[in-house]
Amino acid sequence: MLARIYQPAKTAMQSGKARTKKWVLEYEPESAKRIEPLMGWTATTDMLSQVILDFDTAEEAVAYAEANKIPYQVFEPHKATSKAKSYSDNFRFDRKIPWTH
Repeated sequence: MLARIYQPAKTAMQSGKARTKKWVLEYEPESAKRIEPLMGWTATTDMLSQVILDFDTAEEAVAYAEANKIPYQVFEPHKATSKAKSYSDNFRFDRKIPWTH
């Protein structure tokens, strides 16, 4: 019953950074998922895989895990390497790479 503590990355469908400031504690799956033969849906018997807790800081998540004697692993967030650009930067006259048609 190992728990992961991490700060979620933004999804590909988001342009903003909503829901990326919180820290999440979720449990590692204990059993593999299986496919039900009748409908073909994915099923699991692991009920802890449905528990996801949100915290404001990593310290709060660690304190919760230690208070409840939950073994945990903290994953540090990756920093974005690209800088946000505006659309008008594509048409600047002092571009390093000339813009052609």
